[in-house]
Amino acid sequence: MKTKSLVQSAIVAALYIAVSLISIPFGLAYGPIQFRIGEMFNHFAIFDKKYILSLTIGCLIVNFFSPTGVIDMVFGTLGTLLMTSISYFVGRYIKSVKMKLVISTIICTVSMWTVALELHIVSKIPFWMTYLTVAIGELVTLIIGAIIIYLISKRIDIERMLK
Repeated sequence: MKTKSLVQSAIVAALYIAVSLISIPFGLAYGPIQFRIGEMFNHFAIFDKKYILSLTIGCLIVNFFSPTGVIDMVFGTLGTLLMTSISYFVGRYIKSVKMKLVISTIICTVSMWTVALELHIVSKIPFWMTYLTVAIGELVTLIIGAIIIYLISKRIDIERMLK
């Protein structure tokens, strides 16, 4: 059972990394306008706490390539740890997959203040405008992920699959 859990965690981290790296050539993985596709996997944290670490490690590795370097590796990664942890703890009290996905989407989108603050401090760009643009990118990515996960959950028991 531990091997299965480790493999699942590694697959989620690898998926986050691979899908997020696709955003780099388009200039959408870092900066004030982000559309980091791998963020859709943040929803997995609402199903099992092991994915908090997977997503945090995935984010850390993707942030190795960030133009802000170590700062993004620390603060961007801590932001992911924070938002996925909150999503997990709130999600524990919700039974409906649909509602879990909605709550996760809201928590992760609102949590983009961490990225906006980091960019404001490092790049001296306006906080509120950056928060708006980063949050919109996160929201779009999470909605796409939520729709995909919800449609899959109509065919298979997604909660059981991710355990």
